[in-house]
Amino acid sequence: MKIVINSDYGGFSLSDEAILEYGRLKGLNLVKDENTNWSISIFYKDSVAKENYFEDRDIPRNDPALVEVVEVLGEAANGFAASLKIVEIPEDVDWCIEENDGREWVSEKHRTWS
Repeated sequence: MKIVINSDYGGFSLSDEAILEYGRLKGLNLVKDENTNWSISIFYKDSVAKENYFEDRDIPRNDPALVEVVEVLGEAANGFAASLKIVEIPEDVDWCIEENDGREWVSEKHRTWS
């Protein structure tokens, strides 16, 4: 199984190009909000409306379309402060993504108590 992670400090994010390519592969009509003062682009599904907000961080990290985007675009897939990497693990592993200051790794799930 292939999983996309952020391999450096900063956090997971996709470039505008990667978001639009992901949308194309998934058959989504993603619209960029051109009327924002944010330094990071904001995307919506179909139309600019609060209920249509598209968040790249909500994409399952093992989504084949996401993996394809990162494989094809390479470094151009990296969003703000991101350095995306594909990690391959056995199909039968029950996994999760852990992180420290935005730097991520894939771990096998286990039980913890505190």
